[in-house]
Amino acid sequence: MSLGANFTQGIVRENPVLRLMIGLCPVLAVSNTAANALGMSVAVAFVLLSSNITVSLIRRVTPGEIRIPVFIIIISTFVTITDYVMQAYAPVLYQNLGIFVPLIVVNCIILGRAEAFAYRHPLPNAVADALGMALGFTIALVSIGAIREILGMGSLFGVTLFDPAVAATIMILPPGAFITIGFLMALVNRLEKKAL
Repeated sequence: MSLGANFTQGIVRENPVLRLMIGLCPVLAVSNTAANALGMSVAVAFVLLSSNITVSLIRRVTPGEIRIPVFIIIISTFVTITDYVMQAYAPVLYQNLGIFVPLIVVNCIILGRAEAFAYRHPLPNAVADALGMALGFTIALVSIGAIREILGMGSLFGVTLFDPAVAATIMILPPGAFITIGFLMALVNRLEKKAL
C-alpha cells in the first residue's frame, strides 16, 4: 500500500471514531466543547505518532512474545510526557480533560495501530498511518465537540454565537455525545454510499 493510501485510510474509510468505533471513551467524555476536543486530539496525535515511530523503529528487535508489554511501556512513556507538558503549559485544559489524559495509555486506537500497523511496516508507512489516523480522530472529535458546544451552549471555542438561554443543554451532557456521534456516522455512511 502506498504512503498516500496509508495516510488517507484513517481519515474516512477507517476513521477510528466514525467507522471503527474505537477510542469512544474520551470522545464521549471530553467532546462537550470544541477546545477540549482539540486539546485531546493533539494529545492523542502526539502519542500515536511518537509510539508508531518508536514501535516501527524497534520492530525487528522486539520478540513477538513480549511485543504487547513493550508497546504499552512505549505508549505510557509518551502519555507521561504529554501529561506533564499539558499540566505545565495548559493547566486549564489539563483540568478539563482530567483522567482522560492518562487513560490515553489504554486507548484502543494507539495500541491497535502499534500492533496492527507499526509493528508490521517500515517507518515511512507507520508515520503516514499515524498521521492519517490522528487526523481522522481529530476531525471526528473536533466536529463532535463543535456541534455539541454550538447546540448546547450557543458558543464555539468560547465565543458566543447566540443566546445560551435557547441552547439545548442536553447536547453538552452525555446523551448529546451519543446523539451527535449517531448523526455524524449516518452522514458519513450516506456520503460514502453516494460516492459509490
